[in-house]
Parts: sequence; structure tokens; C-alpha cells
Amino acid sequence: MQPVVVLMTEHRLIERMIRLIRREMQDALKIRQIDTALLDAAVDFIRWYADRTHHAKEEAILFRDLARKEISPAERGLLQELIADHDFGRKTVGRLVAEKEKYLLESNKSVEPFLEIYETLTDFYQEHIRKEDHIFFPAAARYFSELETLAMLREFWEADRKMIHVKYEARIDQLENIKR
Repeated sequence: MQPVVVLMTEHRLIERMIRLIRREMQDALKIRQIDTALLDAAVDFIRWYADRTHHAKEEAILFRDLARKEISPAERGLLQELIADHDFGRKTVGRLVAEKEKYLLESNKSVEPFLEIYETLTDFYQEHIRKEDHIFFPAAARYFSELETLAMLREFWEADRKMIHVKYEARIDQLENIKR
């Protein structure tokens, strides 16, 4: 199995969350209210799964190894674009969290800021995944030998294995800070 196949499989789960967010956009528009439980779940998913698990494997393993190769200027440019995309996604999720804090404090609750951020986020992920799945990953896969591919897959597995511990250690730290 190619490492890019692992990443593309993870994209399918991210797309499912994007569909849930799009459905929430339609519901929020109808009832003029935000489902903060879904918002929290979406933020948690994007931060921990899409970013700290999926994007981390891309950046710390695939992109790192690819950066050591002699790739075309166009592919190097796309690599830099994808890294910038990841930063954009992080900032957009940060905007969503900030907007939720304002929403909870306001008496006249507006859904429009959420709809704008949700639309930005879902459009972004749809396009980002398209670029990776159909352009970047097929090109990147050609640069690696079978041994390099196996080493990368082992690193992916190790990164995934550690992630649950990282997530819940951070959660306990957060809860301990609240209780102080």
C-alpha cells in the first residue's frame, strides 16, 4: 500500500465531517440557531483528526521526505501551497472557536458569522482534498522506492499509535487547569 492511499482514505472521513457541517449550515439557516454541540465536535475532529493526525503525517513525514527529493518546480510550488493551506485551515478553525465564544455571550445571537466561516471551511477542505487526491499525491508517489514507502508507512503507523495518548493527555491537562 502506498502512503498516499492511507492519506486519501483519511480524506474520506474528513469529507464525511464536511457533509455534516454543510447540513448544519442548512439547519442553522432555517432555525436561526447554531448547534454548539456539533460545532464543538467539528472543531475537535478538525483539530485532532484532520490537523494533528492527518496533516501532521503529511507535513512531518510525506512532505519532509518529498522535500529531500529533486522534484519539479511546479510540484515544489504545490507542496508549499499545501502547507499554506494547512495553516489557513488552522486559522479558520480558530475563527470558528472565537465566534462561538462571542455567540455564547450575546443575547441577540446571529448565525451569519458561522455560516460564512462554515462555508469558507467546507469549500477550503473540498478544494484542498481535490488538489491532494488528484494532483499532488499521484505525482508524489512516483518519487519513492518500495523501501522508502515501507519506512513511511511505519512512521504513519507510529504517529497514529501515539496520537490517542497525546489527545487525552492534553485533555487531562485542560481539565486540571480548569479545576485549579
